[in-house]
Amino acid sequence: MLCTWLSTIAGGIVVLFVSLKIFFPYFWEDLIYFLRRKRSKAKIKKWASNGILSIIDLFMQRVGNIPHKPFLIYEGKVHTYQDVDRRSNRVAQAFLHYGHLKKGDTVALLMGNGPDFIHVWFGLAKLGCVVAFLNFNVHSRSLLHCVNTCAAKALVIGEDCLGSIENEFIFHLVENNVAVWLMSTRSPFQHVHTIPDKLDKVPDHPVSSHLKVVTNTRNTAMYIFTSGSTGFPKPAIITHLRGLSACLAFTQCGAVSQDIMYLTLPLYHISASLLGISGCIELGATCVLKKRFSASQFWNDCRKYNVTVFLYIGELCRYLCNQPSKEEDRVHKVRIALGNGIRPAVWKEFLMRFGPIKIFEFYGSTEGNLSFLNYTNKIGAVGRAGIFSKFLHSFELLEYDVWKQELMKDENGRCKKAPIGKPGLLVVQVTQDAPFSGYAGNNEASEKKLLRNMFVKGDVYFNTGDLLVMDEDGFLYFTDRVGDTFRWKGENVATVEVAEVIGMMDFVQEVNVYGVSIKNYEGRTGMAAVVLKPDQPFNGETLYKHVVDFLPSYAQPRFVRI
Repeated sequence: MLCTWLSTIAGGIVVLFVSLKIFFPYFWEDLIYFLRRKRSKAKIKKWASNGILSIIDLFMQRVGNIPHKPFLIYEGKVHTYQDVDRRSNRVAQAFLHYGHLKKGDTVALLMGNGPDFIHVWFGLAKLGCVVAFLNFNVHSRSLLHCVNTCAAKALVIGEDCLGSIENEFIFHLVENNVAVWLMSTRSPFQHVHTIPDKLDKVPDHPVSSHLKVVTNTRNTAMYIFTSGSTGFPKPAIITHLRGLSACLAFTQCGAVSQDIMYLTLPLYHISASLLGISGCIELGATCVLKKRFSASQFWNDCRKYNVTVFLYIGELCRYLCNQPSKEEDRVHKVRIALGNGIRPAVWKEFLMRFGPIKIFEFYGSTEGNLSFLNYTNKIGAVGRAGIFSKFLHSFELLEYDVWKQELMKDENGRCKKAPIGKPGLLVVQVTQDAPFSGYAGNNEASEKKLLRNMFVKGDVYFNTGDLLVMDEDGFLYFTDRVGDTFRWKGENVATVEVAEVIGMMDFVQEVNVYGVSIKNYEGRTGMAAVVLKPDQPFNGETLYKHVVDFLPSYAQPRFVRI
């Protein structure tokens, strides 16, 4: 009798597993990801109960637990968790004694990759300051706008960025009472301050605790700039909660404290700073930080430092595939890659050439309130709306007229959901668990990103501005970006800003800028359609010099139509 009973149970279990495999082939992967997401939320709540309300709080806990473990490896030099803590303490003390900064002040950072970026970031965070990360590729006109919009009290400029800074830019800052600090012992400018010479004059012990205490995870931690339709970058508000949530991304991919991360992306990007550096802190792992990406050096570094995980953008993987093949291409310990923008053809080639690395493609935006993760490693997908996804977030794909640049409505004036297999505009419901923090000092731009009374009176949705497609299995694929921006070289390009710069030329009467696809390249590059003034000849050489002087390289149009 017992044997019959056990056999029946065993048979039922087998039937259940077979049925799940046939009818719900991704059930177990969906379940594991769902449980990891729930565990992440529980971890953030547990951190809060233990007084960990920010990335810097989490870092201090790691310093206490693993002070002598390598945190950063930069140009062969090892910086332990304790080393970074003490150096950032000196930065905090220097700004406290010489900079007269106080809790809540905003300080902008214009720095390249290196330990000092993190020392300054963490030092300011220990003072309770809000940091604003500036893109060092943009020119003075946009930089000045960035400093003004985030109401920065000070700007810290890295030594490697000094060569691109103009005297007029410094003059405008000083005139507007913005203190300028250089991570250099010598200054080519007047009325600015230097930091390195002051670090030896201050102690390396922590600043007063009341300065750095974060009382609410929904307070602003930093500003990260994103391009928009207004023509200039906008400072997206990143809360402490957003930072803590983002730092758990690698954990959700299965990374552990023994992993060694390889980071080549610029630290002013949210991917590098929050997913990378902060993610490394959350794991208690080690990060090999590079000043910039080098395709020829990538795998040599991975072998040298026993790298196991890395962050990418789509171009990075293509550059690696374009390198000459070598016998040792598969001789490495890399097992996880996290990033976005990799094309399916490159994805396949990358795996065939470099081995069975788990590639976790994700979708997200700097200011957005939702992210997707392709946890099944299905080639081409940016995420998945699995069986349990409705318990994690609320989103819709809506029919969108790309020519009229508007949502399509039914006879009752309601938005229509995009059918399976058809592109739809991704909108995400704004809730307590999925807030939209907006842009600093720009309520109008923040409101433009919101769609109200979409399905029921009083509801609010965030407009991502992206078209996605969902297939029959629930996988999501990015198809295009709508509106006045496009993506090139891993950066967002605002067409309005590019058009304004080209429109400054005396022979241009009218200009329209848009993104165009190029075969075998990710994203879109710029095309400028120009109408010339009567009796004014086109001067390509002058236009080229003007564009190079006023726009970062990724925003410079590659094509001109006359």
